[in-house]
Amino acid sequence: MSVNSLENEKNRFAILEKRLGYTFSDHSNLERALTHSSVRQKSNDKFHYERLEFLGDRVLGLCVAVLLHHDFPQADEGELSLRLNALVRGITLAEIADELELHEFIRTGDDLMEITSKRMQSVRADVLEAVIASIYLDGGLEASEKFIKQFWNERIYDTKGARRDSKTALQEWAHANQLGTPRYHEKSRTGPDHDPEFTVAVNVPDKKAAIGIGRSKRIAEQSAARELLVREGVWKEEQT
Repeated sequence: MSVNSLENEKNRFAILEKRLGYTFSDHSNLERALTHSSVRQKSNDKFHYERLEFLGDRVLGLCVAVLLHHDFPQADEGELSLRLNALVRGITLAEIADELELHEFIRTGDDLMEITSKRMQSVRADVLEAVIASIYLDGGLEASEKFIKQFWNERIYDTKGARRDSKTALQEWAHANQLGTPRYHEKSRTGPDHDPEFTVAVNVPDKKAAIGIGRSKRIAEQSAARELLVREGVWKEEQT
């Protein structure tokens, strides 16, 4: 790498570190966290974010769980779980990634250029998890907690995170109206194993089926139930 290239890399990382509120002692894992697998030159090239994403997901879950346990001492396990799920879901991660404008730093191949599009939302979410892992590996759990508090603290008090889950709400509504039990059916699964996308339909007797999409079958089922509740006027749009 030329002297100018090295200087450009230093400037690039300095800008990102300012946004993250954390200065790295070693940028190797950060560079990996910002690299999509489409950049690979060879099939056995592992220099991309996928392993870091796995670790970052666990670090984020632990840190958010600790924050919730501390800040909501009266909440039961059910409420804590609902809040946790809302705070670590892909859309929340993508929102924070967009606040940080991470797309400016992500390296992708020529076949994956529209990184800012809604379709690439899951990629931006995955990269943020990988960045969390890189902070953890560089500075430990304390540094990770500091970063997560900085960007998740206000969201922790969002009351929407404490709402009852949509599958339970749909089942109770269906039973109360003598419509029977909602039935879920997986319509398709697309994408690679490390980043699948599920499409699920929910059927309630005498009602048109609703469709949900998500990064797991459970999330897709919740999405489908939410769609049906909104369509039938049981939930208002802002509840979703």
